[in-house]
Amino acid sequence: MDIEFMKIALVEAELARQEDEVPVGAVIVSGGQIIARAHNRRESDNNALHHAEILAIEQACKVIGGWRLIGCEMYVTLEPCAMCAGAIVNSRLDAVYFGAYDNKAGCCGSVYDLTGDGKFNHKPNVTGGVMIKECGTILSDYFKEKRKKKC
Repeated sequence: MDIEFMKIALVEAELARQEDEVPVGAVIVSGGQIIARAHNRRESDNNALHHAEILAIEQACKVIGGWRLIGCEMYVTLEPCAMCAGAIVNSRLDAVYFGAYDNKAGCCGSVYDLTGDGKFNHKPNVTGGVMIKECGTILSDYFKEKRKKKC
């Protein structure tokens, strides 16, 4: 694990926040080099699938030239949801490092452990709580600001 990659995922999360998207950022690394980086774009693209993880996986597949991301690791600022955890398993990522836990939708251990369920054909290594304070703060600040605007 390299904390510098999570810092870059946080830069992506900040880009999402600036676009009034839920501030989640992701990077995918192969051989110590970033091959993909993305942030949430669901609102901007009007597409429920455009989570940071999905967009980063799509980019990485193009760079690799195939759908198997063996030898790659993902750094993401929020625990992946069911859709993203499924994409992580299906793309064969070796490891996932996430920041903040998601007690409402997280599927890397919080609500369900899809990535650790031995029934699937691939089980990535998962580490949560990486830069948890920074990753949690950008999310909580974003939602505090959204609530203020509604009042």
